Amino acid sequence: MGSLFRSEEMALYQLFLQSEAAYACVSELGELGLVQFRDLNPDVNAFQRKFVNEVRRCDEMERKLRYLEKEIKKDNIPMQDTGESPEAPQPREMIDLEATFEKLENELREVNQNAEALKRNYLELTELKHILRKTQVFFDEQDGRLTTTTESMTRALVTDEVRTAHYLGPVQLGFVAGVILREKLPAFERMLWRACRGNVFLRQAMIESHLEDPSSGDQVHKSVFIIFFQGDQLKIRVKKICEGFRATLYPCPEAPTDRREMAMGVMTRIEDLNTVLGQTEDHRRRVLVAAAKNLKNWFVKVRKIKAIYHTLNLFNLDVTQKCLIAECWVPALDIETIHLALRRGTERSGSSVPPILNRMQTYENPPTYNRTNKFTKAFQALIDAYGVATYREMNPAPYTIITFPFLFAVMFGDLGHGAVMALFGLWMIRKEKGLAAQKTDSEIWNIFFGGRYIIFLMGVFSMYTGLIYNDIFSKSLNIFGSHWQISYNKSTVISNKFLQLNPETADYTDTPYPFGMDPIWQVAGANKIIFQNAYKMKISIILGVIHMIFGVIMSYYNHTYFKNRLSLIYEFIPQMVFLLFLFFYMVLLMFIKWNRYSAKNYGRYSASCAPSILITFIDMVLFNTPKPVPEPCEVYMFGGQHFFQTIFVLVALACIPVMLLAKPLNIMKQRRQGNVQPIAAGSTSDVEVGMSNGQISQGVDHHEEEELSEIFIHQGIHTIEYVLGSVSHTASYLRLWALSLAHAQLAEVLWNMVLSNGLKKENWFGGIILTVVFAAWAVLTIGILVLMEGLSAFLHTLRLHWVEFQSKFYQGKGYAFQPFSFESIVENSSSSSQTEGE
Repeated sequence: MGSLFRSEEMALYQLFLQSEAAYACVSELGELGLVQFRDLNPDVNAFQRKFVNEVRRCDEMERKLRYLEKEIKKDNIPMQDTGESPEAPQPREMIDLEATFEKLENELREVNQNAEALKRNYLELTELKHILRKTQVFFDEQDGRLTTTTESMTRALVTDEVRTAHYLGPVQLGFVAGVILREKLPAFERMLWRACRGNVFLRQAMIESHLEDPSSGDQVHKSVFIIFFQGDQLKIRVKKICEGFRATLYPCPEAPTDRREMAMGVMTRIEDLNTVLGQTEDHRRRVLVAAAKNLKNWFVKVRKIKAIYHTLNLFNLDVTQKCLIAECWVPALDIETIHLALRRGTERSGSSVPPILNRMQTYENPPTYNRTNKFTKAFQALIDAYGVATYREMNPAPYTIITFPFLFAVMFGDLGHGAVMALFGLWMIRKEKGLAAQKTDSEIWNIFFGGRYIIFLMGVFSMYTGLIYNDIFSKSLNIFGSHWQISYNKSTVISNKFLQLNPETADYTDTPYPFGMDPIWQVAGANKIIFQNAYKMKISIILGVIHMIFGVIMSYYNHTYFKNRLSLIYEFIPQMVFLLFLFFYMVLLMFIKWNRYSAKNYGRYSASCAPSILITFIDMVLFNTPKPVPEPCEVYMFGGQHFFQTIFVLVALACIPVMLLAKPLNIMKQRRQGNVQPIAAGSTSDVEVGMSNGQISQGVDHHEEEELSEIFIHQGIHTIEYVLGSVSHTASYLRLWALSLAHAQLAEVLWNMVLSNGLKKENWFGGIILTVVFAAWAVLTIGILVLMEGLSAFLHTLRLHWVEFQSKFYQGKGYAFQPFSFESIVENSSSSSQTEGE
């Protein structure tokens, strides 16, 4: 089989590179993304490796670029992203990049420091301006020039004696003026009162405009205050309190003329500072705009350089210190492509010695590599989420492309809801280039966009099953005309809720609806659910048994590919016989019942004589004698049924000890005869050697490194799991019926309780009501029936594939192939840096 159905064949190679050509060759391999290097220095500390200094230089360059990026985002400057990935720079270009980043960082830091100093000076002058204005008002009030004062802006913290002395007597008072954060003002007042024992007089007024903190850039609210006191001791105490509350004190002249002159000088300096600040901001923006044009490309270049040196640290040096030795896993089909990449790297470096690539023999299990494209990638991710496939075992992803959306659609079957989902998936597919270039940080959106092809197929398949169910937003399409002719009048049909469709009467034309269900069932309230229950329940069992049989067939291809004769004879054959003779036989009984029994028939083949499949199956397994039935009905559906059922059960039961004991006993027999030598635990068998080279040994025991007791235990666990799992897994597929019925009923409830109320209104007012009701119905339909029900059906479908299907053949014990790829490294680095930024 091709690589689509199995993982790629891998090979371990040893690579010899000249020191001067190693960088260029690794760069070419990184662009290719097809080589996974092994660490040949696992015991060497990361700080003791050869290229640790180059890695540190790259870290320092990344730090500078992150600083530039933070400043650019702070100013909301758009960063250009052409979508192109520049090549990794040569080692000599690192010096130019370092110099460029150093110059930009120093220039930007100097501009920021100057701007911060200017802003701090501007803040001080602005605060001084407000102090001079507010204190002028305070002094005017004190001199009696203003007859009213704003009580909310002032508060005196002095005793009556001091207040009387202050206003009536010629007392010489000192004062200090300053600015304090508004939220600290109440505590500041209390501290002044307690520390100075009420012997100070405080006046304060809010600064209406916001002030900018020069350090953080935040907007702060401040208030101006002036404190009057008497004596040097109080002056020292007041200044210490101001210092403790981080209040800023400013000089304030006592004479009004001096205050006016100072205010004029402050305004002149503020105007000059505004001009200088504007020029500084313009220069800063020019620097950032120029850096924003190349920032994305710089990030890519630095990350590629860093990735190359990280990879080179995995290599070994030969004795002469002139050659680097590497070991790498390579897909066998891409050897020629890798040779060409190494040749290009050698030519770029100017080396005259070509690299050497030698294939190695190894006992190590190779990594698993499934080649994907944008369509199959999402389906492969569903499989890998369960477990990475064991090397070269059957890959379920190609079959999941069909079975996953189909089983989802069986549960979600509605033409209208499927169309909504399909259109959403189609929109993402049509716009995928533009949407992929946006690179949003929303995790939910990234999940939707990554699974756009799954969503589209789920919607298309749901439209198909919706046509089969003849269900569109809980209503039906009457395309071909109903094949029922009801003889009742309209009033009887509408008023009588207990009428049932009876196929025995002449109401049924005895010809089935050409495609899907007859639309008459949508209005058959009495027996609609009974009919759909029987239909969907049997369909779910039929699909489930076929799905499980297909999973067992997949195990056949695994056994034959790995030449595992024991598992083929003593596992696959009894498992298939057990499944066919019990559960597939039950499926055959359903088809026999559908084909043989009818409401139009009379006698033993009438619908009333049809036996229950479930009761028949239970009696068959328990060897019970069926209860007699009245004439002309018969217990069995066909002649010899009891004999065949007895044989089927006996053969199925005989398969259980074969699955349980046959394989371990044969392994024990081979070991006693000396055909297979046991290998100590932890070592690797010859089979694994052959697997690593793409060659499978014939007739070799895959359990030769295990103890016999472990083999018996494992075989017993697998047998019990398969036998009991066959019953539980078959019942598990009934979720197809349950969720389909729940989805249809929920859609019908939403129609009857919401939209139908708007359709009953008339006139222009009814149009308004219908618009509002339709909007509510559409929101509930999208939110509940499409999103929530869709997620529920998706998870149930995922479980059916992981547990019921893949457990029949899929081990999932491998490890993923992780090649050295610039594309994935740059993408992961970008997403992690965005997360850190948030």
